[in-house]
Amino acid sequence: MGELLARIDARELSAWMAYERVTGPLGPERADMHAAIIASTIANANRGKHGRRFTPEDFLPRWDQRGAAAPAGEQTGEDHLRLIRSLNKAMGGLETGGVQGGDTRGPDGEDRHRQ
Repeated sequence: MGELLARIDARELSAWMAYERVTGPLGPERADMHAAIIASTIANANRGKHGRRFTPEDFLPRWDQRGAAAPAGEQTGEDHLRLIRSLNKAMGGLETGGVQGGDTRGPDGEDRHRQ
């Protein structure tokens, strides 16, 4: 922060802060939003007919939680696992249960790697 303040004055810093409020975040936070928009679009395209509609906020990383319990309405690791399992099932995937090498059976039960 010291280097930033040594390079620009308070007036310019205030101008950049105002610009960011109007145009949205600059830097990595903007890339996170782009990725979240893409992720929510893909999740919505693959959700069930009566499934919950996803928003970009569902996929934004929540930084600096410092081990605190997620506030009400925020997703926990278990919530993420349930979501991943439901998306996997909706797309015809199989849960390998952590078996090394994974399950090679397709939806019909046949081994996908057999020649």
